[in-house]
Amino acid sequence: MPQEQRKPRDLARDVALSVASDPNEVGEFLGSDQGEGGVSEFRFASLIKGYEGWIWSVTLFHDAELDRWTVDESSLVPGPEALLPPAWVPWKDRLLPSDLSVTDAMGTEAGDPRLEPGMHGSDRSQALPGRGTGEDMTGPGEEGSGGEATEEASDGGAPQGGAVFKRAGETREPSDDHHRDEDAWLRTSSQDVDAAAEEFALSRRRVLSPLGRAEAAKRWYEGQPGPKSLSTRTAKGATCATCGFMVPLQGELGTMFGVCANRWSPDDGRVVALDHGCGEHSEIDPPQASPLWVQSKPAFDDLHIDVVEQAPREERPEVELIEQAGGPDRIDDEDDGDEQGGAAGVIRRRRRGGRRQ
Repeated sequence: MPQEQRKPRDLARDVALSVASDPNEVGEFLGSDQGEGGVSEFRFASLIKGYEGWIWSVTLFHDAELDRWTVDESSLVPGPEALLPPAWVPWKDRLLPSDLSVTDAMGTEAGDPRLEPGMHGSDRSQALPGRGTGEDMTGPGEEGSGGEATEEASDGGAPQGGAVFKRAGETREPSDDHHRDEDAWLRTSSQDVDAAAEEFALSRRRVLSPLGRAEAAKRWYEGQPGPKSLSTRTAKGATCATCGFMVPLQGELGTMFGVCANRWSPDDGRVVALDHGCGEHSEIDPPQASPLWVQSKPAFDDLHIDVVEQAPREERPEVELIEQAGGPDRIDDEDDGDEQGGAAGVIRRRRRGGRRQ
């Protein structure tokens, strides 16, 4: 769109006004940058609600031969103080374990760095030091080939097919034959490798790699089973390291974690750090049961006197009429008959009733 006889700044502003939905959305001129090839960028402030800090950017091209400006493009770009949405995170990276249900399955990639191949039959033979590698099996500071080391191993009584290692910091002198029985030699055999592979379950197809163990340890230690939880702060120093319900783990993770086996603990059946606390330590005494009814001592107030106002007698006319009709002698006779009891009192009352009639 060629434009003749126009200043580039005014032309850029007219382009921004034509692009905006309202002329009031284009603010003051902020500046311009001249690039290579005759291309220049002109910037204007944005006054659109919700787009504070954004900038109207208009790019113009100047044809030096014809002395003519042409519009390349116009757009709304964020400035240094623009309000932007959060950075986009891939779905796989923003997914949390709490987002999955029991029917969801993520799967494990073939090259997952958290796993490494396990130990099989051929791998176990290669795990023996000096096997298949031609390495010298002599101790530190010793000279000689592998054959010399084998001779020394046979002299020391090492089993065939095994490797002999000196304890670190020890040197064996030819003149120290009388101390040969005191030398500590570490022997590794195929049986030892098989026993270690079986004990730590390393014969699986894939096992945890050092990275996988490190990530798990960090996740557990910084989470609820770690020492920073609220239950640990309220446990008053009663940690899982001294609890009888803690089941220790094998391997490297066993130096930091165990499994809780207390049915009354909120961490029952979960991995917990050794310096974690749940408040249900095995050495905590049970609370004493309080009685169902606590009888307090009676309290007597001997310092104050309560004055109780007596209520007047309630007058009943019908009662007064009966008393006046019978007289005092009749009431006394009825009382005497009641005290004597039996049928005599009843008969007297009936006779008196007949007289009334």
